[in-house]
Amino acid sequence: MSEPVIKIKDLTFTYPAGVTALREINLEINKGEVLAVIGQNGSGKTTLVKHFNGLLKPSRGNVLVNNNNTKKFTTAQLSRTVGYVFQDPDDQIFMSKVYKEIEFGPKNLGLKGSELKRSVKEALEIVGLWDLRRKHPLDLNLNEKKLIAISSIIAMKPEVIILDEPTTGQDHHGVKKVESLINELSRNHTIIVISHNMDLVSRVASRVIVMYDSRILFQGTPKKVFVKNALLNKTYLKPPPIARLAQSIKGFKRDVLTIDEFIDELISNKSRSSKSH
Repeated sequence: MSEPVIKIKDLTFTYPAGVTALREINLEINKGEVLAVIGQNGSGKTTLVKHFNGLLKPSRGNVLVNNNNTKKFTTAQLSRTVGYVFQDPDDQIFMSKVYKEIEFGPKNLGLKGSELKRSVKEALEIVGLWDLRRKHPLDLNLNEKKLIAISSIIAMKPEVIILDEPTTGQDHHGVKKVESLINELSRNHTIIVISHNMDLVSRVASRVIVMYDSRILFQGTPKKVFVKNALLNKTYLKPPPIARLAQSIKGFKRDVLTIDEFIDELISNKSRSSKSH
């Protein structure tokens, strides 16, 4: 088995004001997985992932990225491996043209000439916004600005991409586009998603960690997480609507997460019922 791309050992973090946001976190993130981090506001989700690219440094314990201790590296250095897409794209976008925005990161990593141009074009084509390259980013709608922020990280070709609430404020089309992007990017990147969108989490994540009161309370596959009603009630989370519907029907499996699984279970349930009669 390959070495984890990120390894967290006994991580505790306390903000200068004295608030301890993380307590004794131990976690390994494997290359190529899609890890979802869920929990209510204040549970420590964003504080945790900001340690992965050095935006925050541990008060105690260590965070290793490809076996390199983040305490010894700057955020700029770590960004070559771990790219962070902020929740609000306006916190990330600052150039006057979409092309310049996407170009900024790889240019600062040393890319030049045709290699730089290819990197920018590929990143914009992945998110479907090459035709908007001459636009001012702030003239775009929220869906498009989210994609610009994601594209700016893709262009830097990091091994790990962190998406902080990528579907917040998005319409249905925007949410489906983000889901499609995660599936595509996961072929060549490790993806970490912070999200309150349990539908998205159930469809894209290979593993989910549930945070509560500055600690990891549970981790497992979406199917294992979303059947634990006591855990979800404690953390004020709910399974996806299709899962809640399935769990309310007598005789249905409790780990149904998608519409296709629901239909299959409905057919199986009818078949079992007809045989019993």
